[in-house]
Amino acid sequence: MAKDKKRSAEEWKNLLPDDQFEVCFLGGTERAFSGRYHDSKEPGTYACACCGERLFESETKFDSGSGWPSFFKPVDEDAVVTHEDRKFGMARTEVLCAACDAHLGHVFPDGPAPTGLRYCMNSVALQLETEHEDDAGPVVETASSENR
Repeated sequence: MAKDKKRSAEEWKNLLPDDQFEVCFLGGTERAFSGRYHDSKEPGTYACACCGERLFESETKFDSGSGWPSFFKPVDEDAVVTHEDRKFGMARTEVLCAACDAHLGHVFPDGPAPTGLRYCMNSVALQLETEHEDDAGPVVETASSENR
């Protein structure tokens, strides 16, 4: 179950870079093929870039050809929440981080088996956590954890 990591819009604005705040808390979208994870094949867990909550495993990532990182299921059903989104004259299903309400992207019913879903996420809303071994055992690395 996701922990409640909600903050005010003003707090997030002060913590996040402008592009991340625009996407995650104003519902923006990064340009297709511009995000750092759209073609990443690195193993690990994709967490919310705002609060660090685990969202998607790399094993569920696939190349949808859309230009955004796409996954066929979240780490568990409580990791994300969905809402109807009728902005821009379209009916879509918005995906939010269940812990902090960050806008992650949208989910579409055109994904691969076993779910048939395509969670089309913004790279700027994600943080890839990778694991490797050192002399002391497993080490989890993230590019940045300053916002958590």
